[in-house]
Amino acid sequence: MSVYLDHNATTRVRPEAVAAVARALETVGNPSSVHAAGRAARAVMEQARSHVAALIAAPASTVIFTGGGTEANALAILSAVATGSRRLIVSAIEHDSVLESAKASDAAVEYLPVDANGVADLAWLRDRLAAWDAGDGRPFVALMLANNETGVVQPVAEAAELVRAANGWLHVDAIQAAGKIPVDSRAIGADTLAVSAHKIGGTQGVGALTFGPRATMVRVQHGGGQERGRRAGTENIPGISGFGAAAKAVSASPDTAGRDAAAARLKAAGAIVLGEREPRLPNTLCVATPGWDAERQVMALDLAGVMVSAGSACSSGKVKVSHVLIAMGHADLAASAIRVSGGWDTTEQDWSRFADAWLEAHARHAARRKEVA
Repeated sequence: MSVYLDHNATTRVRPEAVAAVARALETVGNPSSVHAAGRAARAVMEQARSHVAALIAAPASTVIFTGGGTEANALAILSAVATGSRRLIVSAIEHDSVLESAKASDAAVEYLPVDANGVADLAWLRDRLAAWDAGDGRPFVALMLANNETGVVQPVAEAAELVRAANGWLHVDAIQAAGKIPVDSRAIGADTLAVSAHKIGGTQGVGALTFGPRATMVRVQHGGGQERGRRAGTENIPGISGFGAAAKAVSASPDTAGRDAAAARLKAAGAIVLGEREPRLPNTLCVATPGWDAERQVMALDLAGVMVSAGSACSSGKVKVSHVLIAMGHADLAASAIRVSGGWDTTEQDWSRFADAWLEAHARHAARRKEVA
């Protein structure tokens, strides 16, 4: 039986979400229609909105449904640029959906550095905001809540204090954090915050953005007046319904026992755990093995029936060197790092089977190197 440990890429759809999607597919009605079927569809959508809002402790009226987390991140960035931000600060470890959206905007882009553990350098941010040029418009800072590769949780609340003191806009990508650690969008000071359905047990192709009173949202996708005029296009009721069901089903954070036991076994064989000195998502393990490239590790594990990834899975199936580890100053490890991530249905046995398979593959790798030497 195979073991799936790539939940940070996408997780299994929860039974509650499957049931919700099926019910929605069996009904008819455009939520913008005023007749009975339309009102029924809207009721389904608004119930889901309330569940997603509760997951991130946000008012339901501030939740905008999007076509995914990437669109949610882009909507925040483009709204900030459209309302006057001419220079963006994004952390060097942001997901590509933030990095690429920032680079594609009309604004200049700067990168907030991180330390060797993958934590944002708030001293740098404080000094940069203190020297802000008024000609660059309102400061915009993007800092993810937890990194998708290392799992390291970022000091977002502390960053929010600095950004607010500079009258700036803080955008938080909470896509990996939601459902794994408590997320309170208002308590951490996020002006905008993005989440995604398929990271918590919903379906792919659905996301959401919540915005606070200090953020001015603009409509990027034009058409009708859906989502209170902020995101045109008929809403994906089945996907949204599943998103809401998954958000409602989220329970306590996963246990770390299986992950930590597996990490200890790999470390004993010479692997290096990235970010282990800092608070991390309980489901995420990023390990590097000098001299053993990530692609070969992923392939060896796949042949053993264990599925993991090398860094982010958003590069069209390509294995590429991790920009996150490079930003952390670990360029020497970037090509040999893999990401192992559990989900809502992962067991300690799954982690143990991963460690068994990795150790067996590592032993073969070490033997081959010895023969060559």
